[in-house]
Amino acid sequence: MRHKHGYRKLNRTSSHRAALLKNLSIALTKEGRIETTLPKAKELRSYYEKLITKAASGDFNAHRAIFAMLQHKEITNTIVNEIAPKYADRNGGYTRIIKTRMRKGDAAPMAIIELV
Repeated sequence: MRHKHGYRKLNRTSSHRAALLKNLSIALTKEGRIETTLPKAKELRSYYEKLITKAASGDFNAHRAIFAMLQHKEITNTIVNEIAPKYADRNGGYTRIIKTRMRKGDAAPMAIIELV
């Protein structure tokens, strides 16, 4: 049983899961909205909202913290300088998940995750 367990494993090792969330975050920042499976979208929401909350201060330590998580200079600058200031007056809820369809091949529930 997974009562009160903190995260979804997504059938991946911890390093693969970290790389997946990092790449999904980069794609979400570039595109503004992406379609993925529902469990991945729900896990990404938590990861990405923590990024934006860290970036909200906008100082040098925010840059370092975001870069440590993403390892991508341009995306780090975009999050800290463009995205986080837009949400300065919000206390969370920076993303929206919309359930879309069932994937044809394996009937996985799909969802669109986008920035509000």
